[in-house]
Formats: sequence, C-alpha cells, structure tokens
Amino acid sequence: MTQSGSEAPLLVASIGPLSGQRWTMDKALLIGRDPSCDIVIPDRQISRYHARISPTPNGAILEDLGSKNGTYYLGKRVEDPVSLQDGDAFQVALVQHFTFLISDATLPLGNAFISTQATKYRLRLDERSRRLWLNGKEVLPPLSAQQFRLLQALERQQGEVVSREELIQAVWGDEAFGVTEQAFDALVRRLRERLAEIDPHHNYILTIRGHGLRLDNPPVES
Repeated sequence: MTQSGSEAPLLVASIGPLSGQRWTMDKALLIGRDPSCDIVIPDRQISRYHARISPTPNGAILEDLGSKNGTYYLGKRVEDPVSLQDGDAFQVALVQHFTFLISDATLPLGNAFISTQATKYRLRLDERSRRLWLNGKEVLPPLSAQQFRLLQALERQQGEVVSREELIQAVWGDEAFGVTEQAFDALVRRLRERLAEIDPHHNYILTIRGHGLRLDNPPVES
C-alpha cells in the first residue's frame, strides 16, 4: 500500500512497472517478487526476496539479499550495505528504479515529471504499452518482445555501459543459460536495423568493445 504526507522519509518508484507509486518509510521495506514483500514487483528478473531498504536517523541503508540479478547503486552492483542520502536513486535488477527522499517536499518525480523528461530525448519508450517513438514517430510494426526488452534494459541505464551478460539476462531471463553470442549479436543487429528504418542518421546502440553496449539517446533538438 502506498502512502504519503507524513514526516517519515519516502521511497518513490520512477521508471519501471511500479512507476509513480510511493511508500512511507516508517519501517524497513522488503522488495521482491514474493506476495509477502512490502513492495512486490511481479517480474521474473526479480528474486522472491530481492532487496531491503531501512530508514535511519541520517538517511537509509540499502541491502541486496543475495538476489540473482542484483541491486544497483551509482551503476555498480550492491555487494555490501549502502548508505543512501536524500535524492539518491537505486535500481532493482534491470526492472525498477527507486528514489529515496527525506520528505515529499523534495519530491522530483511523478507521472508528469517522467513524461516531461522522456520527451526530451529522441528515443522514448512506453513500458506499459511496449511502444517506441523515435523523433516523435512511432516505430511500427512494434518491436518484437526480445527487441523491446533489450532496448528497455539499455534505456533504463541510459548513458551507461551495460554488459552483455546483464543484457542477455534481461532479455531471456530464466532461459539465459545457453544463449549463444551469435544469438545475442543477431538480436542487436535486428534492433539496430529497426531503429535505422526511422532514423538512419544516428546509431543509438553503441558497442563498447570488451565491456558491452551503451544507449546513445540525444536530446530532441529545440
């Protein structure tokens, strides 16, 4: 259940299936796929008991609970408990982004904010409807499910290099074991081709050799 308007700190869901929801942190919150969790994310990439965030007098403590697909802070996988301060963001697997806030007075998010931010870039995804726009033009026919999951994983870490292993896990989930390099490369090639059909003058998916892929999503020209 989401709440707001108290003196307790807040946890706000931004990009992801829980987008726009927020929770009052008057106690530790357990995040995972299991229905008994305080914050339930029904996605196969989320472990049953994935992460925990606990309020403290000086902020909050974020812990990963041995999840399969990881919890990320500042682009790095959380191995040891992390101290969060007002405005800090973290990511649960490649699925859901959260922001920790001392109070709702500093709340920078919400549906209107997310929509405004998204429209500042050439490439825009609607995760709920699985639709994609480039330069204001919708990509039709829609991307395949695998193409969308790949692009979604890159967009959620926009500007950062995402390893091939992370991307394979994001696309294939429990079936990732045994996916060949050739299958992954073919998927990347098909996705690039689809994007080039709409915008042939820009390469949105950059290969960073030895590291992975990065989404290059320029702002819309004013």
